[in-house]
Amino acid sequence: MNVFDTHCHLDDEKFDEDREEAYQRMIDAEVRRCVCVGSDLPSSRRCIDFAQTHAGVFAAAGVHPHEAKDAPKDYLDQLTELLRADRVVALGEIGLDYYYDLSPRDVQKRVMAEQVELAVPLDVPVIFHIRDAHGDMVDFFRSCKRLPAGIIHCFSGSQEIAREYVKMGFYISFAGPLTFKKAPHLQAAAQEVPLDRLLVETDSPYLSPEPRRGRRNEPAHVVYTLTKLAELRGLSVEEMAQITWDNACALYRIPND
Repeated sequence: MNVFDTHCHLDDEKFDEDREEAYQRMIDAEVRRCVCVGSDLPSSRRCIDFAQTHAGVFAAAGVHPHEAKDAPKDYLDQLTELLRADRVVALGEIGLDYYYDLSPRDVQKRVMAEQVELAVPLDVPVIFHIRDAHGDMVDFFRSCKRLPAGIIHCFSGSQEIAREYVKMGFYISFAGPLTFKKAPHLQAAAQEVPLDRLLVETDSPYLSPEPRRGRRNEPAHVVYTLTKLAELRGLSVEEMAQITWDNACALYRIPND
């Protein structure tokens, strides 16, 4: 079985004491590939460095809405160079976060729009972070003359909003909250997203799935989310692993072997 964790943060300091062990546990759990996703320029560089020295690991580079207020004036130039690096497969994560509002909303919108404008001519997929901001995000997408390929990462919305994103051509990625007992809206959405648009992720070290909830998450644990998704769709874990593997390889343009 081949499993693909489409979004993790192995560069995070929470892995400083056992990063290599976490990577080995990932491989042992048949999680053959993962994408290590940046949240600002320094973390993007760390993700790239890790990907370039570990088989099965790829990287994404971008400026998260939390970090938007601190983006340097030349961040787009730096980001352009990072996106050209070996094993970088996406721009991200970028988006809107109105739950924490760690950056002013107008700054979040500007930095996200600038990065989308960068991604389109470069023809790279984009990883979108959206929290408590689906209305503004849909409005933004509708305003774009051309949308990039991309992922709605760690999906947290309703069936209706999932339908909107799918119509726009995006993939929908589910993380640990899909396994929670009090997540009927997520589970309903997961039952409706077309099979060719489904992805799974950990967002580790965050959002540990049941039965690991309350402890640090890591890429090996994506199997729990995968198992729940398979159950919801009436498929075997092996079938769902292959579906989400194929989808991730197609989106990230990685050879499917």
